[in-house]
Amino acid sequence: MPQKLFVGTAGWSYPDWEGTVYPQPKPPRFDPLSFLAGYVDCIEINTTFYRPAPPSYAESWTKRVSRNPRFRFTAKLWRRFTHEREAPWDQSEVQAVKTGMAPLHASGKLGCVLVQFPWAFPSTSENREWLKKVVSEFREYPLVIEVRHVSWLSDESLDSLRDLGVSFCNIDQPYTRSSIKPTSHVTGPVGYVRFHGRNYSAWFDKKVGRDLRYDYLYSEDELRSWLPRILTLADSAEQTFVITNNHVQGKGLANALQLKAMLTGEKQPVPKDLPSLYPELAAIAQ
Repeated sequence: MPQKLFVGTAGWSYPDWEGTVYPQPKPPRFDPLSFLAGYVDCIEINTTFYRPAPPSYAESWTKRVSRNPRFRFTAKLWRRFTHEREAPWDQSEVQAVKTGMAPLHASGKLGCVLVQFPWAFPSTSENREWLKKVVSEFREYPLVIEVRHVSWLSDESLDSLRDLGVSFCNIDQPYTRSSIKPTSHVTGPVGYVRFHGRNYSAWFDKKVGRDLRYDYLYSEDELRSWLPRILTLADSAEQTFVITNNHVQGKGLANALQLKAMLTGEKQPVPKDLPSLYPELAAIAQ
């Protein structure tokens, strides 16, 4: 696996990881973040999407993954800048984000910031202008833009990202004519892939909760079909992150470990309780 390629999960704090990913009962002073850093090389921070994190959080996160020297975080940008677009932001909101990110950035553990827009953010002149303003506020970080509307795949739209110097997030998701299919675009210094699962029945149902949408286990063949794209990104970008967001009952970690095994050609450490749920892990477990 290329040295600058990192594979990991979206988040680490889920109640249904108790007894699946994490041991149950927990040993004394058990730390889930430190535990997970023994299996993956990156984690996408979810909490920063909902509110800016206090700098003490980032300081703690950095210390807790120190046992894995190549470990990196990616962090979602606060939704104020991506989903709450009714009114312009103010500089106090920008500063709150930067203050919270500062310890991660200074430590060298911040791989990039993910700017995640919803499907209802097509590539229009108005939306591209909004994106340009977001980028101008946070350009000191490596920025990755996740968009889900197919209009962003036009040459004009991809060129606009290159002109801004930001990177494109390639996604695997249930798709329709207006959503993005699997791609391997590199528009900036970072390669990025997010696996959302392919739970078609729940993805488009507005009545289901968030977790059910991501309840999906990729098959070995589905993961293997992504390997050429991932390696293309790793060859072209300065660093590449592959994130599994299908977190329900540890499915994302199971698929991340399978991907690591495919990319390295080596067996992987696997949490002891996970193969009982996902027997396919037995073939790649040390």
